[in-house]
Amino acid sequence: MSQNLKNISVVATATVLSRVLGLVREIFIAAVFGTSALSSAFVSAFTLPNLFRRLLGEGALTAAFIPTLSHELEHRQRTAAFALLSKVASWLLVVTTGLVAVALLVMANAGTLLRAAGGFGLDAATAGRLLLGADLAVLLFPYMIFVCLAAAFSAACQVLGRFTEPALSPVWLNLAILGALGLGGWWAWGDTARMRLLCGGVLAGGFLQMAVPAAVLWAEGWRPHFDLQADARVREIAGLMAPTLIGSAIYLVNMSVSRFIGLSLNDHAAAVLNLATRVMELPIGVFAAAIATVVFPLIARHAAKQDWAALADDYHKGLRLVMIINIPAAVGLALLSEPITRLLFQRGAFTAGDTALMTPILAVYALGLPFLSFTTVALRGFYSLKDTATPVRAAGLSFVVNLGLSIALMHWLSTVGLALAGNLAVLAQAWFLQTRLSRRMAGLNFAPLLPSLGKIAVASALMGAVVWGGRKLAVALPLIGKTQDLVVVVGLIPVACAVYGVLLWTLKIEGREEIGALWAKFRAKRRGGVG
Repeated sequence: MSQNLKNISVVATATVLSRVLGLVREIFIAAVFGTSALSSAFVSAFTLPNLFRRLLGEGALTAAFIPTLSHELEHRQRTAAFALLSKVASWLLVVTTGLVAVALLVMANAGTLLRAAGGFGLDAATAGRLLLGADLAVLLFPYMIFVCLAAAFSAACQVLGRFTEPALSPVWLNLAILGALGLGGWWAWGDTARMRLLCGGVLAGGFLQMAVPAAVLWAEGWRPHFDLQADARVREIAGLMAPTLIGSAIYLVNMSVSRFIGLSLNDHAAAVLNLATRVMELPIGVFAAAIATVVFPLIARHAAKQDWAALADDYHKGLRLVMIINIPAAVGLALLSEPITRLLFQRGAFTAGDTALMTPILAVYALGLPFLSFTTVALRGFYSLKDTATPVRAAGLSFVVNLGLSIALMHWLSTVGLALAGNLAVLAQAWFLQTRLSRRMAGLNFAPLLPSLGKIAVASALMGAVVWGGRKLAVALPLIGKTQDLVVVVGLIPVACAVYGVLLWTLKIEGREEIGALWAKFRAKRRGGVG
């Protein structure tokens, strides 16, 4: 497992850079556009191609492609694996191009369709926001072609054991967007022109996201060619994708429910929900996604060899790492939501009122972080077994819970109610996935992780008490505004991490020997480099 921990650390480090740049991107977008109707329209418009990206790319395709490609690599070597990659890429190019063409036709005529339908009973302000989102979607939808191909290429890289480059590919999207924002600030007149440049940056970034893993595969020996032959492996991938497409669609619509309901609440809700999600996704993207990225090809290979004991062992190790990292991250993020929000976003068009709106939303989202991280790994357990049907039922349950609670809570708790509904929906999904996985294979039940969970909960609670006390002490310091926030965040986070780490080690958390061995290798390598 030490090599897997090394891969996880490499992916996590690469993802840190990507997520930090993504956060910087959101900070600049918030500073330029605030939480205006134009900003909310961009968020909603970008949600649409992102939804299809996750459906065809990171969702259904990856879930079906990695186990099948692993089987080809295990039993028929690289030539067959690369041939399969070319076929999948060819079909993906045809399908995404067709979908983009249809979407552009619909979005370009959104006004006509809305008038023909009698406006769906919407007031003028809401209809205006929706039409603005449709205009931006016309510019953003071609991004889907690039990024879906990027997902296929990245999956192939991971099967080949190349994790760093795919993890770094989002860097190019963020840099392209930041460059577009810079051009907009320098040359563009007015927010509309700046927004169009921002959309152009998204397209440029999407192309680079595709090119980076493609270059890695070229270096590994892949020579792409257009091939629409639907052989047995392609049909197998299509068969596995069919239920996963439904499940991914339900899951992603579930995620989008809050934003679109928020768009109907007021001008601020969708943008504030998006920013809170971005902050909350930092620990998910850095750690949970990094762990899942490494664990998925590993357990898929175990499944291809029918080594069920090794599969269960690595699955449990992946879940344990997720809990070790993201449970305390949730506690810390919830307790520090106000200074983090103020420090990151409160500037330019983002006001103190926006901070007050976002703080409770971020705190609520943070508490759902462990469950969302858990599902990230649990889904890979099903996909490694080529079971893509059960996650569909889990996604359906989550959608019903989220939609029902969103409608019930939005008028009582406003935007906070939407965040709470999303959390409860993810909790229901996590429970469903794990209970069904345990029934599918007894070795994958949660019982072996209960001792670790107890130790993590105790250590996280004590760490939370330290953070809470530290915030109270910081109030007494002769500091005001962002200076105080900077001291609180920069000072308390390393202290909290140190306290948590010592507590876990004292409680003898399972897996500490492997982490210690990896740390010893790192220190030895540093000493060797210095010498």
